[in-house]
Amino acid sequence: MRFVGIDPSTKTGFVALDEQGNVLRRKELTVIGSKDPLRMTTLVDEIMDHMQTGDIICIEGFGFSSQQAIQLGDIGWGVRMALHRKGFKYFEAAPMALKKFAGATGNKGPDGKAIKADKIEVAKQVLKRWVFESGSDNVTDAFVLAKIAEGICMHNADNPAHQYHQFQLEVLSSVLNPPEKK
Repeated sequence: MRFVGIDPSTKTGFVALDEQGNVLRRKELTVIGSKDPLRMTTLVDEIMDHMQTGDIICIEGFGFSSQQAIQLGDIGWGVRMALHRKGFKYFEAAPMALKKFAGATGNKGPDGKAIKADKIEVAKQVLKRWVFESGSDNVTDAFVLAKIAEGICMHNADNPAHQYHQFQLEVLSSVLNPPEKK
């Protein structure tokens, strides 16, 4: 069993962890070409090439406020459809849930003001919390998503390595009990 995080984008982050939380694979997958459907097909195919039977998958939910929401939505749906076709089930974590799980929300700077939960803050918290770093914020996000997948399966285990903060348990609950889609 592996815990897999997928951050779908034109540069898709992919991370697979083993049952002990060790990184087995970390990669930023990029598109080939600039025209669809080749561009999206090659990216989705490459993602699927990395999938293995038994993977527990968490994929980042849609962030509709971004400028590229339609394009990223296409990639996100392409990945979801490919996973579904191959019989993979997956969990979705909203972009803010990912930041919260990493501990990048609710932090204050030396001046007492809230620190914006941006990609830099996420990377800082991931390094501090899990001693993981990557030159790609897509891979960093995929790592957090893989940790969420791990948490979904392991948070009840009697193992000190799988103890979670209350804010992380809240994220796990929101991922396991998403609002009903209309």
